[in-house]
Amino acid sequence: MHHAMRGLIQTVLSDIARNGLPGNHHFFITFDTRAEGVDIADWLSDRYPEEMTIVIQHWYDALRVDDDGFSITLNFGDQPEALHIPFDAILTFVDPSVEFGLRFESSDRPEDEPEDEPPAPGGDGPGGNSAGRTDGASKDAEVVSLDRFRKNH
Repeated sequence: MHHAMRGLIQTVLSDIARNGLPGNHHFFITFDTRAEGVDIADWLSDRYPEEMTIVIQHWYDALRVDDDGFSITLNFGDQPEALHIPFDAILTFVDPSVEFGLRFESSDRPEDEPEDEPPAPGGDGPGGNSAGRTDGASKDAEVVSLDRFRKNH
């Protein structure tokens, strides 16, 4: 199931790379900045030493998807930065426009231990990016609540 969920993310991003974002679709992707294969600017890894949430919505460039991950250029306070994110580094993938989300959780957390919630995207980082928690190495997939990604009106 873990492989299938990551394959779904690959399929969605490949379609976006070819055809652009349809309608109101946009994505919040949280990833482990320490994961093997993650390539981000030093200042971003210094600012987000554990995890980071990116938003693919209005401005992005050079989206390329391969079997292992994706590369994209995003704008951080009028400073374009190239990122490479392996699919195995992704912690959450959410499209709030269709209320769809995946979360890849650590399976080594005891069942009675409360789950930490990452902050809502767009709160405290440049270009609408925010940092939160990191769980660990081995991950399983589950559906994530979209409430924390909704705008309050």
